[in-house]
Amino acid sequence: MTLEDLEARIALRAAASPEESYTAKLIARGIEKAAQKLGEEATEAVIAAVTHNRAELVKESADVLYHLLVVLKAEGVPLSEVMAELDARTAQSGLVEKANRGTGA
Repeated sequence: MTLEDLEARIALRAAASPEESYTAKLIARGIEKAAQKLGEEATEAVIAAVTHNRAELVKESADVLYHLLVVLKAEGVPLSEVMAELDARTAQSGLVEKANRGTGA
């Protein structure tokens, strides 16, 4: 499965009834809840990484990708925009790109 495949599957499920689809239910609950779930899954992925729990890291990473794409869907941001941003960043050194952002993050 590709991220584009997952994005398409999320779009289909988002159009379903919230009673029939977790994705639709999550989006119906609002961006705050969708973003909260993304944060929870990201935290769980971090914990799995720092504890060197490979199996959990794989599972939590899948959750992070899914919930990120749900948040993007809820906000009307297509994956192609994110991929274009990544593509633009790979045209220069990561250190140069980071410095140009000026965020220090």
